[in-house]
Amino acid sequence: MNERSNFRRPQLVRKEEFEEQVIDLRRVTRVTAGGKRFRFRATVVIGDKKGRVGVGVAKGADVQQAVEKAKTQAKKNLISLKMKDNTIPHQVEAKFSAARVLIKPAKPGHGLMAGGAARVVLKLAGVQDVTAKIMGRTKNKLTNALATIEALKQL
Repeated sequence: MNERSNFRRPQLVRKEEFEEQVIDLRRVTRVTAGGKRFRFRATVVIGDKKGRVGVGVAKGADVQQAVEKAKTQAKKNLISLKMKDNTIPHQVEAKFSAARVLIKPAKPGHGLMAGGAARVVLKLAGVQDVTAKIMGRTKNKLTNALATIEALKQL
């Protein structure tokens, strides 16, 4: 037995640069002649808390596959935003489908005052002092997250 066989190579652990959060997980159905076929649709928000954030949506045969595909989709849809002392430079309002979002800058120490999907997107983008309000009539997390992304693109 040679000397080298006792030593294992150190495994390179790659630290993920983005934090992720699943905001919506749904079971979707395709009706065929043979019956119903179930799949899963995942909506994932990723961000580095330094001004980059993205939303991805994907379907898969199981939950884990859908989440992984949504994460790679979110990496392709990354946007960068310019921040001014942990807040946004000016007030923005955006609409996506039935979702409408209003985001206002706030003084340092105010905190992140937002709800639902807008809160998740802003938190993962790294915005700390801001007020956001979902003005639209929809409760759909996907459209609210995409409306928040549209608002951040205006910056």
